[in-house]
Amino acid sequence: MDGQSPEKLILVKRESNGVALVMINRPGSLNSLTRPMMVDLAQAFKRLDRDESVRVVILTGSGRSFCSGVDLTSAEDVFKGDVKDPESDPVVQMELCRKPIIGAIRGFAVTAGFEIALACDILVAAKGSKFMDTHARFGIFPSWGLSQKLSQIIGANKAREVSLSATPLTAEVAERLGLVNHVIEEAELLKKSREIADAIVKNNQDLVLRYKAVINDGLKLDLGRALSLEKERAHDYYNGMTKEQFRKMQEFIAGRSSKKQSKL
Repeated sequence: MDGQSPEKLILVKRESNGVALVMINRPGSLNSLTRPMMVDLAQAFKRLDRDESVRVVILTGSGRSFCSGVDLTSAEDVFKGDVKDPESDPVVQMELCRKPIIGAIRGFAVTAGFEIALACDILVAAKGSKFMDTHARFGIFPSWGLSQKLSQIIGANKAREVSLSATPLTAEVAERLGLVNHVIEEAELLKKSREIADAIVKNNQDLVLRYKAVINDGLKLDLGRALSLEKERAHDYYNGMTKEQFRKMQEFIAGRSSKKQSKL
């Protein structure tokens, strides 16, 4: 492992194929986050965003849980301090990360852990995993996006039920509602996550980064403005391409088409 905190509570492993694995590693406390862990997690994503050898990030937790939220023994330090500082805010740094982030969820993703899961681009969950929002139960005000993001994904009525009643949302229901991409056996969790990562790595890296950005930026806009954003960025992209780049693109497409036809 490299790029890890001195306490080894946030582990980062860069793999040879362009995939980086980030693990929240405090299993004895169900991966609850202390203030130093939050800082380390934020800085890990900041470093991975700058690392050109990394093309996809997989985020997971060790042991029985993805992340059970903020360690409430450090709640005052977290909520009155780091919540205002983007440099030590893992959700902010995840949202700034240009690389696709795959969340590999097992066990519980609770409150802050739920919000960290929502900051991922793709979610793979083990069977029986649960997402839970306990902000209303414990008198904690959401600040990492749960109150806004969840309703956009699963619908306002279901989001209100999940958040106001603080009842668990199972991975199976979350998949039906469009929050989770895949629900699989726990033993296959990282294997499936790596399969998705490998498929992303095989594609044009520049376009992957641009595509993620236009999808995520467009979600913040109404449909008309989002469509205009796509068109603007498409024009900028094609205007910046040289004749040689167009030629290579045409040759690549032609080569793929001929391979498909030969298999028929």
